[in-house]
Amino acid sequence: MPQLPIREADFDLDSIPPDPPVHYAEQALLGALLLEPHRLKTIGPLSPEHFSRALHAAVFAAICALTPPTPAIHAKEPVWLASILSHASPTTPALTPAYLHTLIACASVPEHGAEYARMIRADHARRAIRVHAELLVQAACDPTPPEPATVALARADTLATLLDDLGSRFSPHPGSLPRTPPSPALSRDTDKDTASEEQLLLSTATAHPDSLPTMPWLQADDFAVPVHGQLFRCLTSLAYRGAPVDKVTVLWEAQHQGILTEALTARDVLELLATPAASAQHWGEQVLRRSLLHGAHTAGLRIQAYAEDRTNTPHQLITGSRRALAELTAVRIRWQRATSTTPATPPRPHAPATARAGTRVISIAPSTARATR
Repeated sequence: MPQLPIREADFDLDSIPPDPPVHYAEQALLGALLLEPHRLKTIGPLSPEHFSRALHAAVFAAICALTPPTPAIHAKEPVWLASILSHASPTTPALTPAYLHTLIACASVPEHGAEYARMIRADHARRAIRVHAELLVQAACDPTPPEPATVALARADTLATLLDDLGSRFSPHPGSLPRTPPSPALSRDTDKDTASEEQLLLSTATAHPDSLPTMPWLQADDFAVPVHGQLFRCLTSLAYRGAPVDKVTVLWEAQHQGILTEALTARDVLELLATPAASAQHWGEQVLRRSLLHGAHTAGLRIQAYAEDRTNTPHQLITGSRRALAELTAVRIRWQRATSTTPATPPRPHAPATARAGTRVISIAPSTARATR
């Protein structure tokens, strides 16, 4: 008789991840409020959405919505538990009387309810930051919107607003930096289109070097292909010195900066600079846009890593997230300069202002005059 194959279990209990610590804090707080309802006034600001489980949120919503019985009735009859069950059951079928008694059993020290509530608020802050970081990463990687940079920056603004709000709720403490080990740098996307646009920028800027002073917002680090950034640095160095700019002078500068190697020969550089097209401003904006989205992607992943590390306190998480967004802000400022519709015109020189002090006339330099207005 052939041996039947052994059917594997649909799931393994050992593979179920353990509940995080906040799960037990929620149980302890709810149990304390079921035992001693008057402690609801002592736990500080807390709402159902702060809870990690919908079941716990429903129980807490019922506790907040209902009026508890008098202490005398509460000590003799389970009126409070019956009211909670009746209020929450229609929207939460999983809630049973047995689970309410489980919550009560978890409340070994009801007077610690305020501390349990603080733990719940802290974990909710971590989850909220993680969600917004994921949205930032998604926006940075999604090419479908008409202007991906605008969507990504809007996500970054929303995250920054959240951090400001949380920063006012959690007090600072020594050791502000996150404990999360630094993650490796995110590699840049160097596909064919990216490399082609960077090459067109270098060729067009070489053919029309008068465009270089109009792009102070572009830096060598914005290029996805490192050698393209190095060649752009050669271009800007020549323009800064007022030296002639063409393919040969750029090649000569590349030699002095140590860019030429066996993998990148002089002929390679000349061919790379030989195909100008359109305007350097257009290609420069394309390069900077990709750099901005890369910065948003990097910041989002870093904040997400901080939020997923449960060893970080809320203050450490907020501090690390703000630093990550600050690096994105540096690129953002240059992006706004590049895409501004108002041309950057140098300020007009002002004649020295005068001010009277008693009978003396004091001459004020232009910078000082502006500062005193």
